[in-house]
Amino acid sequence: MTEPAMTPPPGCPAHAGATPLYGPRFQTDPGQLYQELRRTHGPVAPVELAGGVPAWLVIGYRELQLMTGQTKLFGRDSTRWNQWPNIPADWPLKPMMAPVPSILYAEGAEHQRRKAAVTDALAGVDQYELKQHCEEVADRLIDEFAGKGEAELVADYAHRLPLLVLCRLFGLDEDEAPVLIGGLVAMLDGGPDAQAGAQRLLDVMLGLVHRKRAEPGPDVTSRLLGHQAGLTDEEVMRDLRVILIAGHQPCAYWISNALRLMLTDDRFAASLSGGRRSVGQALSEALWEDTPTQIFAGRWATRDTQLGGQRIAAGDLLLLGLAGANTDPSVRQADGTPAEGNRAHLSYSYGPHSCPFPAQETAEVIAATAIEVLLDRLPDLRLAVAEHALVWRPSAWVRALMALPVAFTPGYLAG
Repeated sequence: MTEPAMTPPPGCPAHAGATPLYGPRFQTDPGQLYQELRRTHGPVAPVELAGGVPAWLVIGYRELQLMTGQTKLFGRDSTRWNQWPNIPADWPLKPMMAPVPSILYAEGAEHQRRKAAVTDALAGVDQYELKQHCEEVADRLIDEFAGKGEAELVADYAHRLPLLVLCRLFGLDEDEAPVLIGGLVAMLDGGPDAQAGAQRLLDVMLGLVHRKRAEPGPDVTSRLLGHQAGLTDEEVMRDLRVILIAGHQPCAYWISNALRLMLTDDRFAASLSGGRRSVGQALSEALWEDTPTQIFAGRWATRDTQLGGQRIAAGDLLLLGLAGANTDPSVRQADGTPAEGNRAHLSYSYGPHSCPFPAQETAEVIAATAIEVLLDRLPDLRLAVAEHALVWRPSAWVRALMALPVAFTPGYLAG
């Protein structure tokens, strides 16, 4: 991937020679990079985003918990970023940092008000009905390629299934899904279309809010609009976009990363035909080893401080190195693996801004059902290319495959 040529903004001396979070090496093997950063710098490392923008990457498990838990010292409001004067208007990563009045950047009582509304709206999802709907959508998508003997599971399945399910939960029409997928991918890839993709998502959410304000229904949007927190249409629109991004992309890539593991790791090969016994293990291991949101932006220091042995200046950007923290040796067994059944990963983040529990429940139902139905329908599923031919997305934020081509014996329609 060729990064845009930009004049690097002035950074503190600690960022001289900082490690870039872009380019082929980071794209191919970020895990190795995290190990090197830990050996060289410890739990908090100086890094560089596209265009020479300086940041700190927090890859220590304890340090990430400290940072996300101390909201008065490391805030979510990005208006305090000391690099804004140096950031071009068309910087492709700007959509992930730009201060907007959403639940994502709210702090204190305002964040509590908005998170309570989102949590309650998601808690209203009937998990039994959700699983049934996931099964129906999965069967419908698999029917489209079951008779062909081959498929590309990222575009044909992992991207589409969670979004179609979220459309139902939000009260959206399914025919809006392609526009949403395009906007989501453009935004998170951080390329030249990132800002346009972010705006497309807002446009769709605004139209949805207007419709549901006029005609409420049994959906997340209507519950947000009717919540006692008294959210305005603007607040609901922006918070729905946050829920959509946080609900779709991690879930889609969680599905494809877990499937990649099951199709390439001999430990899962023997049970593939059975499917259900190993799905939970694969999903758990994917969160530890290839968590779909590998880095999240971010936190901003409210004053000069220290973290992990580094001097952090007021206004500095700190990135949540979720993938790096999950591989911290302090939370691993002697052989480097997480203990069986250990769910203490940081893939849902940590602290007040962590993923609400009802959202975690919903994601787990969607991901598990997607894989279970796929393996039930296509029990001899196998990778159609060599493992080394799989290509990861060129994104600082997500750990995700560009494509997952598979082959199988052509099957029957679900009927």
